[in-house]
Amino acid sequence: MLRLQGEMIRGGTSKCWIFDHRDVVATGVDVDALLLAAFNAADPRQIDGVGGASSTTSKAAVVQASAEHGVDVEYAFAQVGIGDERVEWASNCGNCATAVALYAVHHKLVPIASDTTTVRMLNVNTGARLTGTIPTPAGVAPEEGTAVVPGTSAPGVPVLLGFQDPAGSTTGRALPTGRALDELTGPDGAVEASLVDAGAPAALFEAKAFGLDGTESLTAFATAVPALTLLRRQAALAMGLAREDGPVSHAVPKVGIVARPASYRTTQGILVNQDEYDLAVRMVSMHAPHPAIGLTSAVALAAAATTPGTLAHRVARQTVDGTLRLGTPAGVIATQAVPAPDGASPTVLLHRAARRIARAELLVPVLEGRPA
Repeated sequence: MLRLQGEMIRGGTSKCWIFDHRDVVATGVDVDALLLAAFNAADPRQIDGVGGASSTTSKAAVVQASAEHGVDVEYAFAQVGIGDERVEWASNCGNCATAVALYAVHHKLVPIASDTTTVRMLNVNTGARLTGTIPTPAGVAPEEGTAVVPGTSAPGVPVLLGFQDPAGSTTGRALPTGRALDELTGPDGAVEASLVDAGAPAALFEAKAFGLDGTESLTAFATAVPALTLLRRQAALAMGLAREDGPVSHAVPKVGIVARPASYRTTQGILVNQDEYDLAVRMVSMHAPHPAIGLTSAVALAAAATTPGTLAHRVARQTVDGTLRLGTPAGVIATQAVPAPDGASPTVLLHRAARRIARAELLVPVLEGRPA
C-alpha cells in the first residue's frame, strides 16, 4: 500500500485532486498506474477510490514550481477514466486550473501580494498559458470566499481566470481545417460543423440539425449524444487529432451544439430569459451531457462566436465589448475577450470560484516498485 499526499479543491463546477510533482515521483510508481489505482478507475462507480464517478469529479493535476520565464507554476492535467483503465493527458481543464491557482497561493509557489495575487500557469499537456488572480488582502491566502458560479450554490474564493493567446492551442490553428464550416456525415446524412481550436479543439454543430433548439434538459439532450459521438470521431480525424486506425481521446475534441438564445429553465428550475444571454450551448463530456460547460469549451465558443462563417457566429448575439454570455444547463456563464497588445489572439477571461475541501494522505493499492 502506497501513501500519497493530496489536496482536493473544487474549481468552478469540478473537483480536482492536486498532487505535488515531487510526491508523485517519490513513489517510484508510474503516474498512470498511481492515478488509476487511487481513483479506482476500473469500476464505473469508482467505489474503492477517490474518484467521483463523473467527468467533473474524476480529475487530477500534478503541480510543480516552474523555472520557465514568465511562469510560476506548471501543472499536468489528468482526466481519469471511469470504468476505463485509461488516463487522458491530451487536454487542459480550466476548472482544475482555477483550483491550481488557489493551491499555488496556499503552498507559496508564488509570492503573495498585499491586495491581489496573480498566478502565472503553464499547462504542460497543451502548452497553454493561463493566469489566475486571487484576492490576498494584507498578503494572506484566503480560506473562504463568497463567489458563486452557475452549477453550484456553494460559495468559494473568487478567481479571475485568463486564457492567454488560446487560438490554436493544440493544433496550431484556430481553424484546424482552414475553414469556418465543414461537412461531416452523421447517421442521417451530411451535417454542417465548425471545427475550432481555442482553449481546446472543439466540434460545434447547430442544434436544429438534431431536431433540438439548444435549450434542452440534460435528459433531452442525451438523445443526441450517440450521433454526436459518431461525428466527434470524424471531427478528430479532420483536425488531425487521431488516425483512421487509432482510438480517439475521450478528452478532445470537445463536441456540442449551439443555437440562438431562447428562454429556458436551468437544471435547478430557474428561468433564464432569452435576453439574458447570447448563445445557447449544450456540450458533451466523456460521452455524457455536461452539467454546465467545461471552461476550455467556453473559450472555444468565445473564439468561434467572433469568427465569421462559423455556426456559432451565425446564431450568437454579437456584442461590442467582447463579452459572450453562454446559456448552459446550469445557467449563464460569461466570457470576455480582451485584445492582446502583441498581436496574439485575445485573452479570454472567466470569473470562477474555488474552495479547498480536504488535505489527505491517500492509501493507494498499487504494487510498490512498479517502474515509473
